[in-house]
Amino acid sequence: MASSSRIQSVGPRPGFSTLHRLRKKRKGQRVKDPLDDLLLKTLTSQRAMEERFLQMEERRLQRDLEVEERRMQLEQRRFELEREHEFRMFNVFAQMLSILKQSNGGSSSSVALPRGLDFGQALSDIAGFGGVDLQEVRAMHLGRPVSERRSNMYGFCNPGEFQKSPYLSARGNIANIFRGSTEEGYKAYHADKYDEDKNPNGIINFGTSENKLCFDLMSKRLTQSDMNLMEPPLLQYPDWKGHMFLREEVARFLTYYCKAPAPLKAENVIVLNGCGSLFSALATVLCDPGEAVLIATPFYGGVTQSVFLYGNVKLVYAYLDSKITGTNNRPFQLTVDKLEKALQDARAEGIAVKALILLNPQNPLGDIYSLSELRDYLDFAKRHELHVVVDEIYMLSVFDESATFHSVLGMDRLPDPLRTHVMWGISKDFAVSGIRFGTLYTENQDVANAVASLCYFHGVCGPVQHKIAQLLRDRDWINQVYLRANHARLKAAHTYVTDELKTLGVPFLNRNAGFFVWIDFRKYLRTGTFEEEMLLWRRFLDNKVLLSCGKAFECSEPGWFRIIFADKTHRLQLGMQRIRKVLEERECEILAEEKDQPCQSDQEGKADSTDEVIFVSRHQEPGCAGGSNLGDLIGLLQQQMRSSDWLQKNTAEQFAQEKPEIYDVFSKLVGK
Repeated sequence: MASSSRIQSVGPRPGFSTLHRLRKKRKGQRVKDPLDDLLLKTLTSQRAMEERFLQMEERRLQRDLEVEERRMQLEQRRFELEREHEFRMFNVFAQMLSILKQSNGGSSSSVALPRGLDFGQALSDIAGFGGVDLQEVRAMHLGRPVSERRSNMYGFCNPGEFQKSPYLSARGNIANIFRGSTEEGYKAYHADKYDEDKNPNGIINFGTSENKLCFDLMSKRLTQSDMNLMEPPLLQYPDWKGHMFLREEVARFLTYYCKAPAPLKAENVIVLNGCGSLFSALATVLCDPGEAVLIATPFYGGVTQSVFLYGNVKLVYAYLDSKITGTNNRPFQLTVDKLEKALQDARAEGIAVKALILLNPQNPLGDIYSLSELRDYLDFAKRHELHVVVDEIYMLSVFDESATFHSVLGMDRLPDPLRTHVMWGISKDFAVSGIRFGTLYTENQDVANAVASLCYFHGVCGPVQHKIAQLLRDRDWINQVYLRANHARLKAAHTYVTDELKTLGVPFLNRNAGFFVWIDFRKYLRTGTFEEEMLLWRRFLDNKVLLSCGKAFECSEPGWFRIIFADKTHRLQLGMQRIRKVLEERECEILAEEKDQPCQSDQEGKADSTDEVIFVSRHQEPGCAGGSNLGDLIGLLQQQMRSSDWLQKNTAEQFAQEKPEIYDVFSKLVGK
């Protein structure tokens, strides 16, 4: 009891609960350690970085998957094209043998087919096509008769055909109509220009021949200190031919890059504000109004405007086509025979032809003329006393080492030097189309002085002449920096676009000069007319990609288009996506239209995308033996052999082991 009462008397110690509360309060008010926040932020950042890394890895894997899928598609397409190519070669072989057999009919022949062997079937079996039924393919309708085209080549600007403006002269009305009909797409592009950030749904321009790959190089070079000079002579009227310091530099530049056999003279150099002005000036001083200049089609359409609007000089067309024959071993090949025919036809109609225009490298084909071809053309002109205007504005834009450019100025001897005039400018080769500069080299001082009198209207300002002279004399930078980079970029862009075309199965000409690819879209035309070509062009424009149609180059075959590839990768990719969309839609429409019609041969309109010439189009397909002559078949066979490495992969020894009977036939034929 006593102890119990003692405990009760003690009770709880005073202030215990108050002390406990104070401790809890102090604990809650304790200041946080800064390291805790730092650790938390570090862990949060690490987790975010890990998530970002995983996302990037997923994207990379997805891209790798897409690249691999595209590679597989290209490989499959190349395999299919190789088989098609083999089949065409064997088909041509079969037709050649058939013609030879027919030519020897009735005579004792030492060459006989094995009994019971269908040669066409055997060749089809070798090519892996089994029993493919061969059909003769119809030639494509050219859209308008030759007689109509001939009348149009001289009378394309009759003032009576247009609705006149009361405020303009007849020439003013013609110029107004001319501009409206030729620049519709160009104006649409400038009104709705693509911009990756500001206007991603705008028009991508694959129609204007500009090099957009080297702005970084040119902007850096043109803003260096040696470019900035402002002296009184540069702000005063110059010699109308150009400042002498620039003409001397141009002469040295052309001597070096054209590989001239002797130094070119500054007194033969004239400077104007662009090659369009040069065409205009030369047409005016070489021809009288109503006379004509001869040119092969297709050609850069700006020439028409340049020679006609000022001088009322017209063009006579030597029409080229894509057909491969015994004398034409490449599509759209220019020959002297074609020039002769066009010239004689014009003279028969009373047209006075005074000059010949050559584009080398050729726009839009990309062809580079050989020295022998150039000499043939110049000899032709000399025989007929024609001036020759040679436009070499793409001479430094040959981007593959396998191709060699030959300048007229590099020839040892010109057939008619006083009638040979060479043009060049910096807008293409130096990717500065906004700087208007063109130069003419001619040994004919009468021509030089006459053109110089027009330079008053087409001069180049003094400060720009100084910049151009500084640019042209910087040979080390041009060779070691600019040309190397420019050629590599052009080649990469060309490869991308042509690979895309191969994937789409679209035929094209594979060339190594200029900024363009000449594309065959004829299989997307149902009726094969220029009206349908224009509808396809507008459809591309409606889908926000600007191309140039063949009619703009006076091509004789509807369905050809020019695409410019000298552009940045992201624009090329988006532009090709838009082109693919249009073509796929058009293909579906054509299939739907043909659904109720008789089936055509699978070989009709197929594209052959292999090497030099990336097509064998419908009118080039070998038909029945009766419809072809041996020379045409040999020419087609040569083309097919050049455009594939099939002969390297399939040797005669291997062929003899696999197909001894057929090899024996070929051996006897060769022996005969």
